[in-house]
Amino acid sequence: MPSSCKDIRAALAECLANSDCVFVHRNKPADCLRYPLSETLPTRCQQLKKGYGDCKRGMVDMRKRFRGNYPIAISAELEGVGKHSHESGGQLYAGKS
Repeated sequence: MPSSCKDIRAALAECLANSDCVFVHRNKPADCLRYPLSETLPTRCQQLKKGYGDCKRGMVDMRKRFRGNYPIAISAELEGVGKHSHESGGQLYAGKS
């Protein structure tokens, strides 16, 4: 597994271990990630679950295969900048902008 997904996977595992679904109600972490119980997870765990899924999908996305996934800490900042780089006056290729 690429190192870009290891961090978010570890954060998700820690969040699940500390959630009421696992810690109080004694459900398995895999069961807590499925539909009926996933709605009871804290918002942070739900966000980490979505982020981990996006990271795993990014590994098979042909557009990201060469670039790789963005680091977790700055992925949201780069998505906004990367989509509108032509508006900021930056060059996409060697030609004139």
